[in-house]
Amino acid sequence: MVQKKKARVSDDEEMKGQGDETSLYQVIGVERTASQQEIKKAYYKLALRLHPDKNPGDEEAKEKFQQLQKVISILGDEEKRTLYDQTGCVDDDDLAGDVVQNLQEFFRTMYKKVTEADIEEFETNYKGSDSEKNDLMDLYKKCKGNMNRLFCSMLCSDPKFDSHRFKDILDEAIAAGELKATKAYQKWAKEVFETKPSPNPLREKSNKQSETDLYAMIAQRRNERKGQFDSMFSSLVSKYGGDDMPEPSEEEFEATRRKLETGRSSKKSKQSKRN
Repeated sequence: MVQKKKARVSDDEEMKGQGDETSLYQVIGVERTASQQEIKKAYYKLALRLHPDKNPGDEEAKEKFQQLQKVISILGDEEKRTLYDQTGCVDDDDLAGDVVQNLQEFFRTMYKKVTEADIEEFETNYKGSDSEKNDLMDLYKKCKGNMNRLFCSMLCSDPKFDSHRFKDILDEAIAAGELKATKAYQKWAKEVFETKPSPNPLREKSNKQSETDLYAMIAQRRNERKGQFDSMFSSLVSKYGGDDMPEPSEEEFEATRRKLETGRSSKKSKQSKRN
């Protein structure tokens, strides 16, 4: 069992205070007081390097990726994280014994920089692929149709942009008998059906839009969702591309967004008058 630890000051101090015990926070390289955004960033950073698409035929990487998903399923879910913080226990045999310690040691060698090119290349190749579909269906089973929890672990996903697309994939799998519709999923699917879908870069991709334009749309998406918890790409580049930079508060980000939108509206108005 993994026991509850105090917020760490440094790796050395924490390791001295814990002996052979290792927390899930150490596994992904964050402090116990880390925000959900920081946890997600650390998870995605490791997941990008471990994903089976990046390591074909590497069974160890596949196993570690699956274990990493179990870690984020706990730390990425507020209720499960609170329970873990209170009890220090992990109700999962796959994270028992020396597994957590071994994971932490394995991931230590992978805490490296992730470039913008790495992120955009992976997302471009991953979204709409069979690999993404398989991951989606696998997580659906693990989360028993709870889509909020699924989005916590699903790579390159954002509920704002991917909900309708995921619904189509899952509905098709359910109709084919590959998945079973759960009450949690049916409730979510009804809510998604009643909302208007957001513009999706994959639609442009299917229309043979150039790869350069697709990259630009992905980059725009990343910037638009910069202050949100569940964004894979929010501030990853600025966070890991050099010295740490302070991130804007939600209020500052919203103020900036409104200012940009006002500017765009003003430009459109001027262009209309000229025409």
